[in-house]
Amino acid sequence: MNGSPATEATQRAEAGRLGDDVRSDLNVVFERRQDGGIEIELESRVAPYYGASIQAQARQVLNELEVSNARLHIRDQGALPFVISARIEAAVRRAGLGKGRRALPEGVELPPPSAKDRLRRSRLYLPGSEPKFFTNAGLHGPDAIILDLEDSVHPAEKDTAHILVRNALRAVRFGAAERMVRINQLPLGLTDLEEVIPEGPDMVLIPKVERPEQVVEVDRCIGEITTRCELSRPIWLMPILESALGIENAFAIASASDRVAALTIGLEDYTADLGVVKTEQGNESLYARLRLINAARAAAVQAIDSVYGDVDDLQGLRGWAGKSRTLGFEGMGCIHPRQIPVIHEAFAPSQMEIQKALSIVSAFEEAQRRGLGVVSLGSKMIDPPVVRRALKLVAQAKAMGLLPSDAARPGKEQ
Repeated sequence: MNGSPATEATQRAEAGRLGDDVRSDLNVVFERRQDGGIEIELESRVAPYYGASIQAQARQVLNELEVSNARLHIRDQGALPFVISARIEAAVRRAGLGKGRRALPEGVELPPPSAKDRLRRSRLYLPGSEPKFFTNAGLHGPDAIILDLEDSVHPAEKDTAHILVRNALRAVRFGAAERMVRINQLPLGLTDLEEVIPEGPDMVLIPKVERPEQVVEVDRCIGEITTRCELSRPIWLMPILESALGIENAFAIASASDRVAALTIGLEDYTADLGVVKTEQGNESLYARLRLINAARAAAVQAIDSVYGDVDDLQGLRGWAGKSRTLGFEGMGCIHPRQIPVIHEAFAPSQMEIQKALSIVSAFEEAQRRGLGVVSLGSKMIDPPVVRRALKLVAQAKAMGLLPSDAARPGKEQ
């Protein structure tokens, strides 16, 4: 059971979920009162152990939202503190109270800032309204996790999901994964930014981008929020192109802001816009994918492929991902953890590629050491673009753990 948004005059509001399949969540029913103080009724299997702390947290959240008279009915299904805070705050807001205030959970230390060109082979989508997926997501080893506020969230839950995602960014450790948020289509996405940007996500995905002005608007909004919050860490952008118009404007979109670090495509919406069926071969989207890759390279950002929708067809995924790498993509999306190792394997260079690149890099470094302007490998001359490609492949292999960090240093035996 889901709650629904309330009006100013609403005396009763609800947030969170109920049901036999619900876990790591709770349902909150909030009733406004004119007097009588705070009354809390708690149903929870862990009440004998954690009931007092849940009630104490609920009172603290209401106090931070400046609510002094209310009745709260909590039905808990193993929710963590950051979820408890989010659901209570959502119910209070739906009742028309707590405006301009936030009940923030205790925060963990932010991970190091994300590099613009970091490894992005895989990004795992997590529905922003389902906290049960959050806490263990980093254990699956994706390069990034996406807390999704768009397609995976029911329209009636948009107003609560960004509160939950905000709290997750603040309170959950996602390991080495880059912390991404996919906001809603503009202008609703600007409201999402107000909630999540103060918690310092590494990257924001902008859906259904068709014009560079949309990227500029998100960039402006992020700049205003980070200035207001005195947040200095970089926040990157990944526009998602999902229409014929978006593909035709790919380069303008990719170069619309210095925050843009990658460009990706949404094939379900793109093929729907064309009015064609999405196939396993992908011939219907080949033009769009190639145009996106070329635009990304021209703008010096990463090209990232769409998701592969059949989570049970790992062989099909392996073939698709291998072709994606051959085309020039540097990664793709995941909708299930079992897809991650397949994608990582497909986007890894082969040992033959690595050894050839190491030989080229060693020859280049030897020429540099000797002050030579020409690089040769055996009887072949090595052009600068080939050297740059080899240097990039070696750097990627190191980032993937396929090479030691000191591989191909000058004077090191290969």
